[in-house]
Amino acid sequence: MQKLPKNLAKFFITVLLLAVAFAAQAQQKTAKSLPASTTPAPVAPKPALLPEVFDGWELKGAIKPLATANDADATNAAALSEYGFTDGASATYTRSGVTLELRVLRFDDVTGTYGAYSFYRQNGWPKEQIGTGAASNKNQVVFWQGNFFVDAHFSQIEPTSATSLRELAAHLPAITGSKAIAPPVLANLPQRSIEGQSTHYALGPAGYANGVLPAALVGFDRGAEVVTANYKLVSGPATLTLIDYPTPQMATAQETLIRAYIKGGDQPQSPWTDALKNSDKASLEVRRSGPLVAVVSGDAVPDESHRLLETVHFDAALVSIPQPTDSEISKTAQLLTGIAVLVCVGGLASVLLGLFLGGGRALWRKVRGKPVSSVYETEFIHLDLREDPHE
Repeated sequence: MQKLPKNLAKFFITVLLLAVAFAAQAQQKTAKSLPASTTPAPVAPKPALLPEVFDGWELKGAIKPLATANDADATNAAALSEYGFTDGASATYTRSGVTLELRVLRFDDVTGTYGAYSFYRQNGWPKEQIGTGAASNKNQVVFWQGNFFVDAHFSQIEPTSATSLRELAAHLPAITGSKAIAPPVLANLPQRSIEGQSTHYALGPAGYANGVLPAALVGFDRGAEVVTANYKLVSGPATLTLIDYPTPQMATAQETLIRAYIKGGDQPQSPWTDALKNSDKASLEVRRSGPLVAVVSGDAVPDESHRLLETVHFDAALVSIPQPTDSEISKTAQLLTGIAVLVCVGGLASVLLGLFLGGGRALWRKVRGKPVSSVYETEFIHLDLREDPHE
């Protein structure tokens, strides 16, 4: 019993030393696994945007890289920059005497790609089944897929022209993750009576050119996103403008300014746009729903315009974001937690083992008729040096 506290102390010291050693080793491993802030990660080269041959079309000349928005489209470079243009390529192909001029533009995400597609595609163009969305205008076909926008010009349209572009779309690299999400504001557009191929999405004043409201009133500098669409109502055509702001508070403040602008009428100090001038004044209306501000314009009667506006509703749906795998830091925390549990279990086992061994020894001494503890015994070696009285 006297040696038990010393054994327990030695056990705890040993376990703690092991725990410290494991923690130091795990910390070193974590430090090594974390990327150094001064050493940038290598950037993988981007794959070629255009192939040399596809579906019988052969490259004529060389593929021309489009490094800047001005290279891609000098006239609309500002709009392309707003949509997040990164790079592109253009090339000319031939097949059986027919020429095909291709221009592929890459954007940072699907949001910008759809915006560019809606910017170049005009209202009334027939819809085509190519990529995610496509439209045609005589010998010109535009489509988008992932974060790529393609503008194709044929010298002559053939029955297999659409098939060739579908094969080209299969060559384009795919995009995944959060960058593959289309603009959420599109989901808030009412689908009843909407005109196909009439939506336009803008992220800045250049992409919003000729819009219903002045670009300065929209608030692009505050992170606004705008989508417009045309509707065929019974009493006449109408245009619905949805402005998505980062917060409902911003939407409330901007709604007040837009309402005051429309209520003030066409004045020299705040002139109306052509779209507002050509609208029925009684049908103009503004409404807010969450972070959305909706404006209806056009020639429909007020009742129909109001009914269209009331169908706009913001639904704050939660999106599940995939969680990353366990990092080295979390693994280290789990290791330290495991060590702490091991120390507690070992300590409890030591106490129980001490009680068992000590109790067993005490019971054995009790059975032999001795005191429970040896503390009460005077067991020591001595010499009997007393004088014999008989001597």
